[in-house]
Amino acid sequence: MAQTDAVEQQLIERIDANNEAALDLLERTVDINSGTMNFDGVREVGRVFAAAFEEIGFETRWVDGAGFDRAGHLVAERAGATDDPARPHVLLIGHLDTVFEPDSPFQAFERLSETAAKGPGTTDMKGGNVVMLYALRALLEADQLDALRVTAVLTGDEEKSGRPLELARAALVEAARGADAAIGFEDGDGDPATAVISRRGSSSWRLEVTGVPAHSSQVFREDIGAGAIYEAARILLGFYEELREEPNLTFNPGLIVGGTDAEFDAAQARGTAFGKNNVIAETAVVTGDLRALSSEQYARAKAKMRAIAERSLPGTGAELTFSDGYPPLAPSDGNRELLEIYDQVSRDLGHGGVEAVDPLKAGAADVSFVADLVPRVLDGVGLMGEGGHTVDETADLTTLPSQTQRAAVLLYRLSSLLRDE
Repeated sequence: MAQTDAVEQQLIERIDANNEAALDLLERTVDINSGTMNFDGVREVGRVFAAAFEEIGFETRWVDGAGFDRAGHLVAERAGATDDPARPHVLLIGHLDTVFEPDSPFQAFERLSETAAKGPGTTDMKGGNVVMLYALRALLEADQLDALRVTAVLTGDEEKSGRPLELARAALVEAARGADAAIGFEDGDGDPATAVISRRGSSSWRLEVTGVPAHSSQVFREDIGAGAIYEAARILLGFYEELREEPNLTFNPGLIVGGTDAEFDAAQARGTAFGKNNVIAETAVVTGDLRALSSEQYARAKAKMRAIAERSLPGTGAELTFSDGYPPLAPSDGNRELLEIYDQVSRDLGHGGVEAVDPLKAGAADVSFVADLVPRVLDGVGLMGEGGHTVDETADLTTLPSQTQRAAVLLYRLSSLLRDE
């Protein structure tokens, strides 16, 4: 650690001294069920983290989620030295909810060994929130926190976003305005040797196909045509053949129903169909998702998919619609710059280098909503582990102090590097 200065050494010492308290906070919050639709649980986890932020001088507020049918969000702010207008503004991003609702069998923190613990949200992402908090606490205890203006947003619906999405992410977007850097504390791909500077966005699509119903013996007749199921199959095969080679682009049909009559319930993501082998299908519905690395790639993919859908077989018609969800976080020079600083921090601390994760290994996340507002964005710096979104979610507890050290020293260095611009 020869490359760390006296303040950075103090940060390391404070983080090591506080590690047991950090572990206690992790266990306490993991033991509170906060599945996205368990609004009381999400609010309770929010109260625990709000108290922790307030202990280190932050002002907190709860953004009620009634307008987007979710529990809401926690926003914590600390102005820093009010007589220093040049202090950089950093946005920190986490979330309170998990994918595990109250009916899940996976409910509690379980210590497996000195170095590992299972539990819902250990890595995704109550562990990341703890890394964030204890990095900030170390900065406060080293008298360095006033050099930054810090806003932290912990959303309550990252795993299952409320609608309308514009309202559900309004608090996060507002917090990003004027920020010099944004750091997300997700766990990335679970490898401390990587961090995230680009994420693919995700949107959904719906294909509705119609055909001419008739006896199956007349299929392909000029005035009857191929039917809805053949047309749906043609379109899906066209997507596969014409788009699958484009880098970082994926498109997946997740559900299909078709027949003489087909009904699809979008809210429940389920459908029913009726048909007979000797009747040409009149209706087919297909739904799926689309993931791309940039807005430009989204636009190209949508245009190609629409063109494929419009090449209708005889006697058929198709309507393809898109519903945008999480935007992409495209790689940028600012993001690369922030990763370079983080990489150097990690090397100076003796934790090894950090490189950008393959965006195919990084799903959508809240940090993408600030991509067009903040010049430098980095994500995937939270608590590491494996098995996210499964009952095998396990945290590597050895990375709690090391990830917290990296975050604290990164923030400390940003307080001067961004001021010098």
